[in-house]
Amino acid sequence: MKLTVRIAHRDELPALTTFPNDDERNGATAAYLAGLLESGCTRPEWCVVAERDGRLTGNVVLWTIPGRTAPMDLVLLEPGDPDTGEALLAHAADLARSLGAQSQGHVLDSPAQAPQFQRDPESREKLLAAAGFTISRDGCRFLWTANDPMPNQDERLHWRSLTDLGEEPFVDLLADTFTDTKDSIFQAEIAEHGLRGAAERNLAEMQEMDHEPAWFEIGYDERDQPVAISLPARTSNSAVIGLVAVAPASRGQGYATSVVARGTQLLVEAGADEIRGDCDAGNIGMFKAFQRAGYHNFANRKMFSRPL
Repeated sequence: MKLTVRIAHRDELPALTTFPNDDERNGATAAYLAGLLESGCTRPEWCVVAERDGRLTGNVVLWTIPGRTAPMDLVLLEPGDPDTGEALLAHAADLARSLGAQSQGHVLDSPAQAPQFQRDPESREKLLAAAGFTISRDGCRFLWTANDPMPNQDERLHWRSLTDLGEEPFVDLLADTFTDTKDSIFQAEIAEHGLRGAAERNLAEMQEMDHEPAWFEIGYDERDQPVAISLPARTSNSAVIGLVAVAPASRGQGYATSVVARGTQLLVEAGADEIRGDCDAGNIGMFKAFQRAGYHNFANRKMFSRPL
C-alpha cells in the first residue's frame, strides 16, 4: 500500500483526518482549522494530508501570522504511524522552504486537549527530534476565564500607551529588561541580534498580532520611572497576555503580576472571556506572577524549532 503525501482537496477541509468514535476531537480540530483559514493564519494550499489505500492517515498544516507570506510553524500534526509522520514532516519542510521560510516551529502541549489533541507526546517528541527539531523552550501555559476573579490593579503604577509614547521608549525599556532575562526564547534572540535588535524584533512581532495600539503600554512608578511593559493581544482563537517585561532595577516588587493584571483588564474590557499566557518552566517569578493574578497552569508546552 503506497503512501502519498499531497495538498488536501477542498472537500477534505476543514476536517482532514478523522478518527472513528472521537467526535470531540474531530469537531474541535475541524473548527480550529476553519478558524485558521478564515483568519489568514493558513491557506488551503498549506494543508497537507497523507493518504494510503484511498484513506487519509495523517495531516499537517503550515501556519503564520496573518499578513505574512512565508509560513512560520506547523500545527495540526497528526502523524499516524512513524513512516507517515516522517513523510509529512519532510513534505512540510520542503513546502515551507519553497515559500521562503528559513526555519520552522512546532509546539507540543500536554496533557492532550482541544483543539489539537496531541496524544502520545513521547512518540511525537521522538518524531520531531528525528526530523531535526530541537527544544527552544520548555514552558508552562496559563488560563484565566470569566469565571475567575478579576485581578486587582496596581495603584502604584500609571500607564502610557504606544499611541502616546511612540516605539522608542518601548524598545529602550525592553532592551533593558533583556539584560538578564530568564526566557530561553529571548536569550537565543539576544545571542543572534543583540539586546536592542532583539527588542526591536519582539516589538515588531507583537505589533503584527491582532491588537489595539492603546493596549501596548509602559507602566510608570510614583517617581515617573518606566518599570514595566504590557503587550496584550489576540490570536485567532484566544486573547493572550503576550509579552511581560520588568526593568531589572524594579524586580522583586510584584510588577510582573501588575502587568498580567493590567493586560487582563484591557482584554476583558475589549470582550475577552478567556485569556492565556505562557512562560518558561524555569521562570519562577513569571510563574508566580500568573498565579497571583488568578491564572491557573492548565498545560505544559514544549516549543520546537528546526532550520530549513
